[in-house]
Amino acid sequence: MHWILIYFYVFDVSFVLALLLTPVFQRLSFTLKFLDEPDKERKIHAEPMPLLGGFAVFGAFATNILLNYFIVMPLVSRCAPGDLSIHVPGAFSVWAKLLVVLGGGAAMVLLGAVDDKKDLKARPKLLGQILIAVLVWAVGMRITLFVPSQIVSLLLTVFWIVAVTNALNFLDNMDGLCAGVGLVCAMLFAFIAGVQHQYFVCVLALALAGALFGFLPHNFKPAKIFLGDSGSHFVGFMLAVLPIMTTFYHEETTPTHLPVLIPLLVLAVPLFDMALVCWMRLRRGQWVSVGDTTHISHRLVKLGLPQSWAVTLIYLITLTLGLGATVLLWSEATAAVIVLIQAAGILAIVTLLEQHGGKR
Repeated sequence: MHWILIYFYVFDVSFVLALLLTPVFQRLSFTLKFLDEPDKERKIHAEPMPLLGGFAVFGAFATNILLNYFIVMPLVSRCAPGDLSIHVPGAFSVWAKLLVVLGGGAAMVLLGAVDDKKDLKARPKLLGQILIAVLVWAVGMRITLFVPSQIVSLLLTVFWIVAVTNALNFLDNMDGLCAGVGLVCAMLFAFIAGVQHQYFVCVLALALAGALFGFLPHNFKPAKIFLGDSGSHFVGFMLAVLPIMTTFYHEETTPTHLPVLIPLLVLAVPLFDMALVCWMRLRRGQWVSVGDTTHISHRLVKLGLPQSWAVTLIYLITLTLGLGATVLLWSEATAAVIVLIQAAGILAIVTLLEQHGGKR
């Protein structure tokens, strides 16, 4: 019960902070000229839109974590109930990882802000993402996939962080889409970590989810402010790092090795959409970083769905895949294979929608 209250508290603090900070950064966007100008070819909005939404989300997340970690937790640690006080030493032992998460998140926000302002070329932006990913690996947050090799671990970790960061950046193409999908994924990672008593990851995921939930009323159609590349970079970075810090396979209790696929299924929609969009662009002889309207969200709108319905449908697809993925934590091989086949069927439907949507 105590942990449930803490989870609600962390989520609510981020929610309130984001709700209050977003209008501030909306006004600041106009002052600093961080605006997304209309573009008849691939942008829907008719007026310049504020782009500093990512700073509001990061500000709410970071303020919540720092305030509670360095001020609130030390003050209440002495009077905390026994089932909570035993975790206090462990909480203070992860400060290095926490600082890397916050530092890496801040670096992603700044990298995205530079891109928003100066429209960075793909190569320097990619280099920045790689350097931040290497920093995460260097502090000990790594993907291994049961392969005892430092080089393999480095390559897997860097590739995963860069891929997820860019997938959420690609997904930020319609009001409320990136923030809403990020919210769903963060809540799923919080649930997965929480049921396994991995409290540190659960708290971070809920702090992110609360910040996105507080931002979403300002971003859902009709949006008053955009996440910008600063926000999509931060959301993508966090959704990449959260599963890296989560232990999905336990030798004593997990029936199969398949739970390591859970992050892929939770993030299947943005990753799959990015892969299909890149493939279609390359097939046309177009560079993958050149924006267009070939994303699943655009194609659903071309099929006749209102924008808000298209975005909500993508939320539901993400939730369905993610909830199915959680079953892998406890499933024997046969049930796990059924879950994977179901996920493949859902992604096949998405593929058909994307292909048909492009013919209208």
